[in-house]
Amino acid sequence: QVQLVETGGGLVQAGGSLRLSCAASGGTFSRYTMGWFRQAPGKERECVAAHSWIGYGTYYADSVKGRFTVSRDNAKNTVYLQMNSLKPEDTAVYYCAATDYSRVVVSSHQYHTWGQGTQVTVSS
Repeated sequence: QVQLVETGGGLVQAGGSLRLSCAASGGTFSRYTMGWFRQAPGKERECVAAHSWIGYGTYYADSVKGRFTVSRDNAKNTVYLQMNSLKPEDTAVYYCAATDYSRVVVSSHQYHTWGQGTQVTVSS
């Protein structure tokens, strides 16, 4: 059973950058499609990026395209989310999640394992 631990959240000013990491233990990380989700207070959880394990396909929500980059290092069992040009509306708890789907999927219901989340706060 895979377990996921996110790190890298924090407080940053608008325009700044953060890099989130999600370390996996157990399971076969190289065969998981990994997703990054976020949930702001009073809002639904949304997928902001995903990285498939076949073909290394990626997905980005329109709201983060050109600013966020998802990548993975299978040797380190880690997926990353580089976040640049952060905006106050990016403030949320960010979660990584794993799924057995071989392609990118964006519904939270399609992911079977979740990390505990890390808070990202962007001040204006």
